[in-house]
Amino acid sequence: MKLLDKDLVSIQETRDLIREAKQAQQELAKMSQEQIDTIVKVVAKACYDERERLAKMASEETGFGRWQDKVLKNALASKGILEEIKDMRTVGILSEDKENKVMEVAVPVGVVAGLIPSTNPTSTVMYKALISLKAGNSIVFSPHPNALKSIEATVDVIKRAAKSAGCPEGAIGVIHNVSLQATNELMKNKDTNLILATGGSAMVKAAYSSGTPAIGVGPGNGPAFIERTADVPTAIRQILDSKTFDNGVICASEQSIIVEEDMKATVVAEFKKQGAYFVPEEDAKKLGAFIILPSGAMNPKMVGKSPQVIGKLAGIYVPEDARVLIAEETGVGKHAPYSMEKLAPVLGFYTVKTWEEACELSMKILHHEGVGHTMTIHTQNEKIVREFALKKPVSRLLVNTAAALGGVGATTGLFPAFTLGCGAVGGSATSDNVSPLNLFNVRRIAYGTSELADLRRAENQQIEVNTTSVSNTDEEQLINLLVQRVLSKLN
Repeated sequence: MKLLDKDLVSIQETRDLIREAKQAQQELAKMSQEQIDTIVKVVAKACYDERERLAKMASEETGFGRWQDKVLKNALASKGILEEIKDMRTVGILSEDKENKVMEVAVPVGVVAGLIPSTNPTSTVMYKALISLKAGNSIVFSPHPNALKSIEATVDVIKRAAKSAGCPEGAIGVIHNVSLQATNELMKNKDTNLILATGGSAMVKAAYSSGTPAIGVGPGNGPAFIERTADVPTAIRQILDSKTFDNGVICASEQSIIVEEDMKATVVAEFKKQGAYFVPEEDAKKLGAFIILPSGAMNPKMVGKSPQVIGKLAGIYVPEDARVLIAEETGVGKHAPYSMEKLAPVLGFYTVKTWEEACELSMKILHHEGVGHTMTIHTQNEKIVREFALKKPVSRLLVNTAAALGGVGATTGLFPAFTLGCGAVGGSATSDNVSPLNLFNVRRIAYGTSELADLRRAENQQIEVNTTSVSNTDEEQLINLLVQRVLSKLN
């Protein structure tokens, strides 16, 4: 019996998917805005209708988060996305400026490579499929192996719905024989036009190093500053709602809290009142050694787990009613585990003297990890909001909202997205909540409005104006101007 090389099989499968996606995209590129919108509408409805089944699949397969919260994420990634993009112009002529005689035309990028994480598998597939199709692109998904079944099931829902609406076969594909070699082939293949990378730092760096244009996102590690004018009970409710949502797997969620000394007691009391558990110092050391590995990487065993499960794994006591684990922290860096990203209901707690000190500390935390991503401030002081807005190295400064939900656009006016750009400071190609507008190029048609002679005539007239503006009595200024004119002609 002949044994097949799994890596070669996965590479060949990927090449076949890309070839089919390229052919399908050529057909998509011929479709009208109305045809594209019909496909998108049908796909979004199919995903929304299956939101609960797929959420349960993802939770059971990965062991991350809460399926009830994944239902809400699937709803945002389907119905929520549709509401945001349904009237968006993404195909054909986008605009005509008759005065300046410039026309803009949308040009699809082509074949998109969709790299999918295990933390938000089904919702990210829905989201990336919809924004890619809306811009006239085909997409091939590379699943995280730990979420393969739920990703395959989601792609199947999308493919069937798209086909029923007239989408060409092959426009949506998924690698079934998952391997590192397959993902590399998808990213580096000459017919892959753009990579949408959502996942760990190593994977995102590989996307940017592939030679193919990429939109990737770095890690989140957002601090949340509770300023003295904040509505403390509301701020803490929002933070706990955020950090417990799907057990903290959304990268925009808060990772640490910063408060001023004179309100620490009030904030701590309110956190405890609303179900947070402050881990004693000795247990905090054990917990810190568990959640962050000696290498400085997040321990995957704690991702998306409940406080009680994390406590058991770390060997510490955690009350049955604890919603979030909080440990006091003073440092920033690999030696300070609570200053790192923690995709679980665990928070670091910092105390400062002034809001200016909070401003500096938050920047230090972000530059250590999470730069360019997201941070939150709870305040009623608009002056401080503006000070933070001018200085913070983030792409999203969220004010008085739950960070996990605000960052992805569920509780804010931001575009609903599961790929959150970190800007140049965070090593990303964009600072946007990525949308269909990031997935097509713009061809500009510009009509001539003047001739070379017109340009020369205008310049000569300007020189004459400058000359006559010189006072006749200012002989030195007039001589200097004439010398400049002569030298410019000689050059």
